[in-house]
Amino acid sequence: MSENRLRLGLLFNFNPKWTGGIIYLLNAIRILNFLEDKDKPTVVVLYNPALKKYVDEINYPYMELVPHNFTSIYKGYVDSILKNKNVFVHDLVINHKLDAVFPMHDYPVKSKLNAKLVSWYADLQHMYYPQFFTKRKRLERNARIKLILKNSKDLVVSSQAVKDDFFKFFKVPKGLNIHIYHFVSIIEGLPDMTFDEIRAKYDLPEHYYMISNQFHKHKNHKVVFEAVAELKKKGIEVAIGITGRFPDEPDSPYMQELHDIINQNDLKKSIKFLGLIPRGDQFLLMKYCKAIIQPSLFEGWSTVIEDARSLQVPVIAANLNVNIEQLEEKGTYFEPHNVAQLVSILENYPNRDYSKQLYDSYENRMKAAAYELLSVFK
Repeated sequence: MSENRLRLGLLFNFNPKWTGGIIYLLNAIRILNFLEDKDKPTVVVLYNPALKKYVDEINYPYMELVPHNFTSIYKGYVDSILKNKNVFVHDLVINHKLDAVFPMHDYPVKSKLNAKLVSWYADLQHMYYPQFFTKRKRLERNARIKLILKNSKDLVVSSQAVKDDFFKFFKVPKGLNIHIYHFVSIIEGLPDMTFDEIRAKYDLPEHYYMISNQFHKHKNHKVVFEAVAELKKKGIEVAIGITGRFPDEPDSPYMQELHDIINQNDLKKSIKFLGLIPRGDQFLLMKYCKAIIQPSLFEGWSTVIEDARSLQVPVIAANLNVNIEQLEEKGTYFEPHNVAQLVSILENYPNRDYSKQLYDSYENRMKAAAYELLSVFK
């Protein structure tokens, strides 16, 4: 049977600080566990040694783990053009007898390989918020995208909203197959702790909200902090638990802006920075919170909202097209810069009914996603 399995090469080569990319690919492997055994591919994980600790956490029955020192971006592009072959993957496909490779970010030339090389692009945030990127980074992103569109045959995007953006901002060749794969969150590794134990560990009250985003300006924590400040003026205390990796720079202007709101409005007891905590702890805190707040100005497909759906937790989200695509009528929405609107929502937000199933069943969603992903490589 193993000889007949599709051999899928997964390129696990992300910046170790990009939590979203790491979680995306780990889940892409884990979701395959929900396939019928006869349909499960052999997964060859070609990983950057700096990410070994994440690879070691994966549990999948038909998996080969291969450490690989990936070529640098600029050298890879120059060599590919000179040799007229995609050196990022050419030898990997041949040496490991791969039928398909994902996710491809670099496509400097067309490939003559028989393997199905599937590109992936998370979102086009830089087209909407260029001020969040350096000029060089915007040029690099656009050059990379144009080469993917020119030389690739298959591209995976995370949502209809991202697909629409590609047609809005770029000339998309008719021959390019754009696949929408809706990432889903697999819930594993919840610690054996009661609600009282987990909230005591992180010093949270019985009723609290959660924000679980990295501390980038477009994640828009500010609107929530300002809403909490306005509620306090009305005599309404709201507790927010915030997880996420803190910026590397000690003098981050964004963090300073957030701390200024806290200090000026005496919100230290209301807003708790929990930092980068174990994923199981994060899931458990989400599971018991009053609601998850997703105030981001831009998303390709929100991992946090998928966490909420898998955990059956309500979501209060910015009214982005992609968030509405994800949550439909199940979400509570606000304009991302409208503090008063968010204040009104939080002021009247009900306590949780934990017995209520808000979204489709976990097993059905996981299995549907697994076959949706597999169909991309067939």
